[in-house]
Amino acid sequence: MSTTSPTDVALSRIPTGSEVTVNTEPQNTGFRKGSAFWLSFTAILVCTFVSALDLTAISTALPTITDSLAGGDKFVWVGAAYGLASAAILPLSGRLADAFGRRPVMLASVGLFLVGSAVSGAAQNMNMLIAGRTVQGIGSGGILNLSEIIVSDLVPLAERGMFMGIFSGVWALASGVGPPIGGALSQANAWRWIFYLNLPLIGIAFFLVLFFLRVRTPPGSVREKLARLDVAGNLIIIIGTTLALIGLTWGGVAYKWSDAHTLATLVIGFVFIGLFFIYEWLVPKEASIPWDVVSNRTSVSAYLGTFFHGITSTAVFYYIPVYFQACKGASPIHSSVQTLPVTLIIAPFAFIAGTSVQLTQRYRWANVTAWCLLLIGFGLLSTLKAGTSTGKWVGYQIVASAGLGLLFPATVFPVLAPLPVSRNASALAFFSFARTFAQTWGITIGSAILQNQLDKTLPPQFDAQFPAGVQIAYAAIPVIGGLAEPLRSQVRDAFAASLKVVWQTMIGISGVGLLSVGLMKEVPMQGQVDETYGLHHETKAPTESIDPEKQTRAEGGAAEVAP
Repeated sequence: MSTTSPTDVALSRIPTGSEVTVNTEPQNTGFRKGSAFWLSFTAILVCTFVSALDLTAISTALPTITDSLAGGDKFVWVGAAYGLASAAILPLSGRLADAFGRRPVMLASVGLFLVGSAVSGAAQNMNMLIAGRTVQGIGSGGILNLSEIIVSDLVPLAERGMFMGIFSGVWALASGVGPPIGGALSQANAWRWIFYLNLPLIGIAFFLVLFFLRVRTPPGSVREKLARLDVAGNLIIIIGTTLALIGLTWGGVAYKWSDAHTLATLVIGFVFIGLFFIYEWLVPKEASIPWDVVSNRTSVSAYLGTFFHGITSTAVFYYIPVYFQACKGASPIHSSVQTLPVTLIIAPFAFIAGTSVQLTQRYRWANVTAWCLLLIGFGLLSTLKAGTSTGKWVGYQIVASAGLGLLFPATVFPVLAPLPVSRNASALAFFSFARTFAQTWGITIGSAILQNQLDKTLPPQFDAQFPAGVQIAYAAIPVIGGLAEPLRSQVRDAFAASLKVVWQTMIGISGVGLLSVGLMKEVPMQGQVDETYGLHHETKAPTESIDPEKQTRAEGGAAEVAP
């Protein structure tokens, strides 16, 4: 196997994504993780915990919130608006982080999340709640994106597995305590406290970021930094993302899929998304998503895997509670306990994936294993019926959750490995965009399938109780327990049969996810970080001085080595 040094690659001007072979030994940067690092890392974890706690608590409480605000016709927007706003802001947040530095963008994101939480908690109707969730979504998108970027600034990719495992574990921990908190508060008719509890927690997070996240800020005046922003590109992607997600939300629910409202918004939205990529390719200097970030097969494979993982994970988080509340007659808090197999399994498997990739310096196996587990897990979930025994629904959740847990950290390694560290912010912004955009797909696709199937399977005498336009999937759940037999059992069987189609759809998506790994190759992971955004007073061992422009070109041509 031949060896090519970074400098040689740079001087020979090999195009980005070219398949050459490089030294597979990660560079040792001599990075020492002192108190400044751990305080910064703690600040990031607290921000992540609060964001994940809010997202998962809502999934269990949504039927109660919908009933309280008489919003059966708008329930899907509570989740969709949050995800839409998160996805639309992500490319811009990555560019802002490069121009103004990580800390001010993180502080702004935390502040927006706080404002959105306050508005959501005080909501008097569904429109006000959706507005608050939109502001929350912008803040959450920035928090999650900046968290990933800051960790990438502080820890080299070759050493990042354990920290990504911790990061994913905190997310899973919040996912575990979120549903019981949401269920308990909604059952006590105190669902507003789901949002109000964010205020002291996000206040702590703001304090930690303000005083302990001591990372470098790039030099330059405000005017120079504003000139670096890809305003036109971000406007295009925001318009495209918004229209596409509105079309997905309308399809099969508010309007038929063949209706002009649905088709027009979907087509125009995806045209704008396509124009965004064309624009980014034509304007490479200040692009939010530089072309080399999406021009190699390994990164593209990982972005696809991240997108499909976002759909499948959100479907599990949102529609497993629906099964327990609709088919098992569980209360919100009881259903949150019944979903503990999901949340308790994801964290350890995420940690296993991260640490194992760090030890083996290989990531392809984790992606293959995860998708195989998901195929089996969704196949098992598709057999759930209203009368399925406890042992089965616990075991089925464990299998699917193991696959979800492995994938949480597994896809980020192949995203970053072929790219120079100077592209971390842009690559991770698109990584977060793919996952967040997909999460909204998971909500809307699942709700559309469930609604359409319920229209076919619910007994006519029960279906007639709801006015036209009301999304029965959530509006019906609170009244099932008060039905007389045999109607109650018929409605529960109808929900189980409808959810089966949701899980079968996830089987197909998981199959495509497994196929996407075929594009992925093992690429040596970098052992250095971008010092432009590192910690103040960070201690590093002396390293060879390499011209930044040469290093970018060299790393951009990083080899993709077959496993």
